[in-house]
Amino acid sequence: MTDEHTRIRVLAVDDHPLLREGIAGLIADESDMTLVAEAANGREAIEQFRAHRPDVTLMDLMMPEMNGVEATMAIRAEFPDARIVVLTTYTGDVQAARALNAGASGYLLKNSLRTQLISAIRAVHAGRKAVSADITIAMAQHAAQDALSPSEIRVLRLIAGGLSNKEIAAKLAVTEEAVKGQVKNILSKLGANDRTHAAVIGLRNGIIDA
Repeated sequence: MTDEHTRIRVLAVDDHPLLREGIAGLIADESDMTLVAEAANGREAIEQFRAHRPDVTLMDLMMPEMNGVEATMAIRAEFPDARIVVLTTYTGDVQAARALNAGASGYLLKNSLRTQLISAIRAVHAGRKAVSADITIAMAQHAAQDALSPSEIRVLRLIAGGLSNKEIAAKLAVTEEAVKGQVKNILSKLGANDRTHAAVIGLRNGIIDA
């Protein structure tokens, strides 16, 4: 048995109790780590981190009140040595980049927790990065794509909101022809078949938020 004082101390942050129970179960099976606290949103995560100073924090990305990126930034600002692994159902590479830029040491998909969580905790505790292979591939693919301009992202967001070219033109106070030109550029840059496909790609890759 590992000595109590040398175990990796873990904080689990997720707004779904069942997921936290699953994480607790996985950690309970390991002799070299222990779950010291849980939190249901970003604000609680900061409070629990201050109270317990865990070695590794498992941070859900999408939560009410304060999301995982914001909580990660806040914790890292106060505790620069904090080691945080972001957990999400979302493969969006822009979200991955935001989390890693905010100071996260790892980024795992929730559907891979059973196979990757324990090794990720050990890797991050040892000072290494832990990023799901799926996300590494997505980030590489995104880097190869032409980035959308801020105005194209605005148009894509409105497309995802169900607006027609005419409605988008009225909302942005531009001509319908200008919108058509931007839509054409968006489809080309994203390799999309149509407007709906472009919106799906934008959401999936984290270019726009749901």
